[in-house]
Amino acid sequence: MKRPSAEIVLSAYMQGIFPMAHPEEDDQIYWYAPDPRAILPIEDFHVPRRLEQTVRQDPFEICINRDFDGVVAGCAAPRKTQSSTWISSGLASVYAELHRRGFVHTVEAWDEGELVGGLYGVAIGGLFAGESMFYRKRDASKVCLVHLVRRLRRRGFVLLDIQFMTDHLARFGACEISREEYERRLAVAIDLPCKFVDGQDSAP
Repeated sequence: MKRPSAEIVLSAYMQGIFPMAHPEEDDQIYWYAPDPRAILPIEDFHVPRRLEQTVRQDPFEICINRDFDGVVAGCAAPRKTQSSTWISSGLASVYAELHRRGFVHTVEAWDEGELVGGLYGVAIGGLFAGESMFYRKRDASKVCLVHLVRRLRRRGFVLLDIQFMTDHLARFGACEISREEYERRLAVAIDLPCKFVDGQDSAP
């Protein structure tokens, strides 16, 4: 399967499953539900001191859903140590469709009219499943993450899924929970009447 339908992808997230493409296998799509599962605590999110100072300096214009395609393209671009990423063109088109339906959102950092960093993820009820992030200027993606968590907190979200633990996210208080515990929290989260945006909302 190279391009699952939007309905299948949405249903998968509601069951704790997410897709990833394998470029080395002709962009074949595989499905994952890791155990343990990594999450970022929304209420106990930790902002390192230096980053907190950067956020206070307000170096970027933070926008919501201004340039979805630009953010996904930035996330899909190969990193310095990689020749490809898990976001295939097929997956990107599915996320674009879910974005049009109001389930996928971006948080973006702009500097003098240029998109310099951002992240995107899937929002269902009180769940936000963070998918990927990128930066072109120092701290741009991290500042977006801080704004994301603040928005989730204000709007009553209870679960921020990051799928796999990384050293980078551990600095923000990321932790691992069992798949069983994740599914328990997920069931509660997706039933909540949370909204990531209201109308044409573009403020941080």
